[in-house]
Amino acid sequence: MEQSQQKYSGKSQLDSKEQKLVILFVFDKMAIPLSEATLLDICTSENDWLSYMECKQFLAELIDTNLVYRVPKATTLNITQDGVECLSLFYARIPLSIRDDITAYVRDNRLRFRKRQEYFCDYVKNADGTYTVIMRIDNGAATLMEIKMIVSTRQRAMYIYKNWIDKAASVYTLLQDNLIE
Repeated sequence: MEQSQQKYSGKSQLDSKEQKLVILFVFDKMAIPLSEATLLDICTSENDWLSYMECKQFLAELIDTNLVYRVPKATTLNITQDGVECLSLFYARIPLSIRDDITAYVRDNRLRFRKRQEYFCDYVKNADGTYTVIMRIDNGAATLMEIKMIVSTRQRAMYIYKNWIDKAASVYTLLQDNLIE
């Protein structure tokens, strides 16, 4: 515990420009659009690169200065070309230890976040006691597929909900192959 506090206090010494560069570096390394909540989780809850309030503030400033943009027709954000150029100019200002942490973290977690961003699932109880399970695959800018399925019990809805992220790609491929042939 003491070690992580020391580690955080060292990283909290970053100035505001360096903290903004950390956010840009995360977007650049992830190479996919991220929701604000996902970015905040990555930078603050799952890692201690930034404090929550500073991350939120600096993200808003990056959006205002057009270094990060809101993806049209989506709830995600991504780095702009200006953001990529800014990052390339000032990349060395991010401490090597943080760059290494981000690189390792992204390498280990990119697929998990990509699935979380692209594969959506939820269920709702219907008036007759059944459940409607809503499964969707998004590509960042548009919905590629949406399926609504009515099941008889909450347990079945939960089972589908838990399996959707792992099965979404194969379901999509199966449907596409069968419908196009």
